[in-house]
Amino acid sequence: MPMMPSSVALGVPGVQIAPGDHICAFYPSLADRDEILMPYLREGLKAGDKCVCVVDASDPEQILAELGADIDVGPCLGRHQLEMQRSDETYLRDGSFSTEGMLEFWNRSVGGASAAGFGFTRAVGEMTWALRQMPGVEELVGYEARLNRFLPRYPQVILCLYELDQFSGEVLVDVLKTHPKVLLGGMVLDNPYYLEPDEFLATRS
Repeated sequence: MPMMPSSVALGVPGVQIAPGDHICAFYPSLADRDEILMPYLREGLKAGDKCVCVVDASDPEQILAELGADIDVGPCLGRHQLEMQRSDETYLRDGSFSTEGMLEFWNRSVGGASAAGFGFTRAVGEMTWALRQMPGVEELVGYEARLNRFLPRYPQVILCLYELDQFSGEVLVDVLKTHPKVLLGGMVLDNPYYLEPDEFLATRS
């Protein structure tokens, strides 16, 4: 079993993150999203990490085509190092969102990666699925809070992608409260607005 790294490269030049980090990334456009997402995945694949990517605004095939410009993704898919999913296969499986169901998805994916011999997993989810008028999407920020209890179970990081212009200020404030780290302007910052899961969830009850 490979040893867990003490820090991992985010993909943004000079930026390191730590195992257990739960990071929200804010960006103004899809092009800016890709400047975060592509290096994050490339860095993970080159390092031998398991990479689990769930996209909403793009098809997985688009992401794979862009990744394939400078890395051979075929073998990564073949050995299940790279797992690409759509939001309707994960977050909105069966036409609704379930916090418990999604936490179980991550547990299967990341736990399965560890069992398969991957020493580290980097996961990423694009969160615009929560803007759809579908049952359960109001659980978004409660789910984000509960992810913080899941992070210590495995050697992993989770990056959550938020397109700024798509979400209301009220939602973004709650998103801030549920992520210990924030990626903004090419820097990962400790988040002074973060609340521990029990504290945040108590404010929602």
